[in-house]
Amino acid sequence: MNKAVTESFPYWPLSGFYFTYFTLLGALFPYWSLYLQSLGFSASEIGLLLSVPMLTKVVAPNAWGWLADYTGRRLLVVQFGSAAAAVCFAFIFLGQGFALLMLVLASYSFFWNAVLPQHEAITIGFLKHNPEKYGRVRVWGSVGFILAVIVCGDMFEALGISLFPRVGLVLLVAMWLSSLTIPRGKGVVSQHNQGDNFLRECRRPAVLGFLLAGLFLQISHGVYYSFFSIYMAELGFDRGGIGLLWAIGVGAEIAMFIFMHHLMLRFSIRFILVFSLIVSVVRWLLIGHFAEMLVVLVFAQALHAFTFGAFHAGSIESIRRLFSPVNQGKGQATYSATSFGIGGAIGSVCGGYVWEVSPTLSYDFAALMSLIAVCLVLFWVKDKHLQQGGK
Repeated sequence: MNKAVTESFPYWPLSGFYFTYFTLLGALFPYWSLYLQSLGFSASEIGLLLSVPMLTKVVAPNAWGWLADYTGRRLLVVQFGSAAAAVCFAFIFLGQGFALLMLVLASYSFFWNAVLPQHEAITIGFLKHNPEKYGRVRVWGSVGFILAVIVCGDMFEALGISLFPRVGLVLLVAMWLSSLTIPRGKGVVSQHNQGDNFLRECRRPAVLGFLLAGLFLQISHGVYYSFFSIYMAELGFDRGGIGLLWAIGVGAEIAMFIFMHHLMLRFSIRFILVFSLIVSVVRWLLIGHFAEMLVVLVFAQALHAFTFGAFHAGSIESIRRLFSPVNQGKGQATYSATSFGIGGAIGSVCGGYVWEVSPTLSYDFAALMSLIAVCLVLFWVKDKHLQQGGK
């Protein structure tokens, strides 16, 4: 980061929250399926349970995003959501039944899913004059994820997956403490008539196509996130090895975030989105059909740089360009709800049922979903603001 940029916004508090948020994600997300499998749940039951946090993204980000835009208190939403998520997650220690775990996943994720879209909006607000620098802030989230996924993989292998709930609670508390260091930025308070403006913005073809493309991409990722660890375990990898495979993907993501500002200055956002989606089709086919070949598997994991890193950075910038400043929070929340929420939930549930037929078929399904996303951006997302490079 150069001097001008570091003086323009609080780099370390913003990066620090990304670090703790994604450290939590790296410690939990790759190992939820293994933890649930250790409790005796079937693939379809695991798919249903892991769809719950994704389903809460349909409601939670929009509800909290509306509140943040209406009041201008984005930071308070981040801080309250972080604290409430930790409290709700603590109920996991009361038992291991399907219903209780469903309740824990629903309650803690309702608050947890509130925080990232609003932190994204806060970060973009501080970076409004240098949006291409977003990747240099967001990269610390990837660093946290990669450290957590490696350390926790080895720890769960050595000490047992039963430590999973304790690790989750400690990291949720750490995330809340990190949120307290974030300074309050300039809030934009929504006026009563902005709801109609937001709906008009959402109905534009480019916005609809962008949101649907994100949805179909995350359907494909829903299969990957929910069942990749189980897939690798069936191929003979131990938990430490599974953690390393996840880390390869996030390591590539880190490299992408570091250099993303160069790509955003050179290529249009639309080109970045289309290319990333094409790469995702290739990635799922490689994992589904050639996972026994370690070299191919490592290469496929490295493609995470595009299937998540480049597409996500491009999506954040797309939201900035497609939505007016007063609707940024709702725009972030709507993107999160449709893609990571609806899309991720569909991918997890459908992936669970297809998985019981064939793991390879589930990744073919994922590749098809990514191909649909390619077509949506090519034929529907043609907004002039997304066909420009630079700022």
